[in-house]
Amino acid sequence: MAPVNDHLLAAYDAQLRTDAETPGAVSVTRLGPLRLATFAGGRGFITYQDLGGADAEAIRQLVPQALAHYQADPEIERVEWKTRGHDHAPGLPEALTQNGFIADEPESIMLGEARLLAVDVPLPEGVTLRTVTEEADVRAMCAMQDEAFGEPGGHDMVDALLRRLARDDGMELWVAEADGRIVSAGRLEPVAGTDFAGIWGGATRVEWRGRGIYRALTAARARSALRMGKTLINSDSTEFSRPILERSGLVKVSTTTPYEWRR
Repeated sequence: MAPVNDHLLAAYDAQLRTDAETPGAVSVTRLGPLRLATFAGGRGFITYQDLGGADAEAIRQLVPQALAHYQADPEIERVEWKTRGHDHAPGLPEALTQNGFIADEPESIMLGEARLLAVDVPLPEGVTLRTVTEEADVRAMCAMQDEAFGEPGGHDMVDALLRRLARDDGMELWVAEADGRIVSAGRLEPVAGTDFAGIWGGATRVEWRGRGIYRALTAARARSALRMGKTLINSDSTEFSRPILERSGLVKVSTTTPYEWRR
């Protein structure tokens, strides 16, 4: 791994794998090295900065202990355990599987300097970019993302975004529009107390892909991050967005695989 990647990954581990990772959590409980976060809507989320050098036997015991925390709360319907490819975590995938967690598709952890992304990208004729805050716009944005991803996010995502906009926590929702219709969208998430802003939820309608719109949205979000004083950008990317982000200047430093348990 190149030295610049080492530098970025060290910043990621030190700055983002803390309370910064769980904004909006209803509660966070510590269990050894783990942070057990509970979110509205019956969702649990397990993360950590590292596992403190735990061996396979310690990890085999830690997983059911963490799961029991959520099983004791009847409102929790699903739990995500977020793993990273560069962690020392012997036997973790096996322990998760044995306790009913199912691995989702791995994603690339993409990091880079905001200034490298903040470039001028030409838009197709008739396409414009803006931020949205009104409920009708947020609902239209989420509906487009659901369609693009092929999986419904439901009202929970809309409600969560509206609550955060009301709190004015710095999050920005960016959309690209053509003829008054949202064709691409994504969030900008400045992380308080760090050098980072995250870019998330990037989605573009199928018929508008390959025309530079998502890259332009990424550049606009990077410029906004710089105005906020954020110098680094992070994103967990699918194979759809990874090549675009690499062309924009982000580098893949590791992978992350979510494991999900459902009641």
